[in-house]
Parts: sequence; C-alpha cells; structure tokens
Amino acid sequence: MISKDHKKHAAIARPAIGNFNRNEYAVLGTTCANVQALCNTIIKALSAKYKCAYADADHKDKIAALQSQQSFIEYTDKISYKEFRYQQEPDKFQLRQLFNDADLVLVNGNHYEAAKQIVVIDKMKEASLLKRVSQLSNVQLILLHENADGIFDFIKEAVPHWQQLPLLALKEAQNITEFFEKQQEKNKPLLKGLVLAGGRSERMGFDKTVIAWHGKEQRTYMADLMRPVCNSVFISCRQEQVENVNSYPAIADSFTGLGPFGAILSAFREDPDAAWLVVASDLPLLDSDMLNYLVQYRDASKVATTFESPHDGFPEPLITIWEPKAYPLLLSFLGQGYSCPRKVLRNADIKMIKAPQPLKLMNVNTEAELLEAKKVMDNKTALT
Repeated sequence: MISKDHKKHAAIARPAIGNFNRNEYAVLGTTCANVQALCNTIIKALSAKYKCAYADADHKDKIAALQSQQSFIEYTDKISYKEFRYQQEPDKFQLRQLFNDADLVLVNGNHYEAAKQIVVIDKMKEASLLKRVSQLSNVQLILLHENADGIFDFIKEAVPHWQQLPLLALKEAQNITEFFEKQQEKNKPLLKGLVLAGGRSERMGFDKTVIAWHGKEQRTYMADLMRPVCNSVFISCRQEQVENVNSYPAIADSFTGLGPFGAILSAFREDPDAAWLVVASDLPLLDSDMLNYLVQYRDASKVATTFESPHDGFPEPLITIWEPKAYPLLLSFLGQGYSCPRKVLRNADIKMIKAPQPLKLMNVNTEAELLEAKKVMDNKTALT
C-alpha cells in the first residue's frame, strides 16, 4: 500500500516556460496575413539585438513530398538556411528545446496558444476571436484594426483590466516595436552570484577557499565582491561542507561528482529563471573592477558572457555569466557524456570579451602558484 504522504516526483523548480519559450506572445484576433505581417515587422526591427522566432501553421501544400516517405526526420542544408522536416508532430517538450535559444517567440494565435497574448480588434474576425476568448489568460497589448470602432464587449469581460493595457493602432509599427523593446528589457533575467567553493583542493593540499588573501576567507571575500552586481549571492559547496558555510547561503551540489559543471547545474536547479554569475574562489587577484566590466558587457541574448583566457584564447568558464538558456544546453551536453563547462562555451553562441587586466584572472591551484600570486599582490604596480 502506498502512503498518502508518498510523492511520486521530486520537488524541482521548473522554469517559467510556456508552450515554446519563456518569452512568447500569441497574436490573435485578425487574419493570418495581418498576423504574419505584424510579426515580420517586429522581428525585422528587433533581430539585430535579439534572437527572434516565429511559430505558425501552413494550410497550403507548398512543400513537395519527402524524398523518402520513411524518413522520420529529414535535414537539408539550404545554404542560406537549414531545414528540418519531421514526420511526427513535436510535443511541447521538444518545442521548448527547439526554441530554447530564442529571446522572443511570436506565435500565430489563430493556430497556436502562448503564455502571453496580443489581441487585435478586427471587425472582420470578431467571431473568430470570440471562439478563442478562453485563450486570453495574460493579455499584454491591444491593437486596433482600421475597421475597429471600440473594444468588443466580450473582450472587456474576459480581460477585466483592459483599460490598464497599452492600446495602439495596428498600423503603428514603430510604437508596437518600442513596446516589445521595453518588454525585452523588462524581462531580462535577474543576475545571481555563485562562488565555487566545493573543490577538494587536492593539488594545493589544503582548502584554498579559506585562505585569507584579503583579511577574510577567500570564498567570503569573493561573495562580498559579487554582492553589488548581483541580486543575491550563494556559496557553492559539497553537501558535507554546508554547515561550515556561514556568511552566505549555500547551494549544495545536487549533481555530484561533476566538479564545477555540477555546481553550475545545481545553481540552475535552485533557480532556473535566473542568470548566474559563476566565479571560482581561487582568483585572489580578481577585483570589483573586473566583475563590473563583465556585467557591463553582459549580453543576455547569448548563452553566456565570459572573458577570453589570456593563456590560450579560449573562454574562461569559471568567471562567466550563464544565462537561463544555458541550463538545458548544459543538461544536453551531460546527456552526451560531457561535463566540461569550457566545452559547452566553445560550442555555444556566447559573448567573449578581452579582460582589460588579464593578470587579474590568475587562478591559484598549487603552492607554487600561491607564492607567485603573493609576489604579484606585493607588487601593486603589476595590477595597475
């Protein structure tokens, strides 16, 4: 017999994702041609800064039959674009994966639903909109077609706060674009900080995270540095270390045996909708100027923003801002047998910037490196 207190599934924080993406809008209430034209205008205006996607259905049989009707998936390199054809309808979980990298997804609401809606008041499509009124769960904007002489009564009833919503004409392309630009900035993920302090310091021979480089434990010093640029800061550690972390809240590794890769995944498991500024605790020369510089050049449209390593030109994974879209990407790499954060960065769409003072990225893993770092710290001019 199963106990009433039995829970079938673990309580895991789920990201705020709709049918396609965490930032999706269905446009409905007018013809498909009008929806397509509006979405094309918005995407064209925003595509230089954001990755925009579009979801629609095509009733016309424009596509020739597959070369092999037995193909489950067909991939074609069209040179100017890439094409996938699926025989089977993808479910919402597959769609979320396909649209994960997008910053904004616009959806033809005549065919698909989305978490947020843009309602067009068009007399010619009043009956069609009435059929979909139950889909109006989170209306963000109302647009008036040229033939509209007011908001339909059933819209006023379905959207009680309609008077507080922005109201624009369908032809006001510039104002509609500005609305989406403001929404994109508003929806920028909060930045949280994670100090990596769960390593075993095997090369050093003792716990390097508690070295008092600056008069306090290094993990605390690093968290203090991050606090001004982050919404909140956490110390990453192994489960058995939690009771020894007192200065900041701890996130114990829930993906064990994976080193920093597991620590990053554990942070996203804690909050999958946040962006995580991940910094190793073995960077004694790192200062607020370097962190401010990284945050200043953050590109939330990318998977991550990171410094270029002064040693090999590759990304520095352990002083990186990982955006929420990195979470499923990290999991997919893990599913393919890879647990190297740098490999993820090298194979993802990231923003990599040169460090203004590369010496400050020096990390300390051995006693020899510890002595070298002390010499640099004693020589103040080396860091200016």
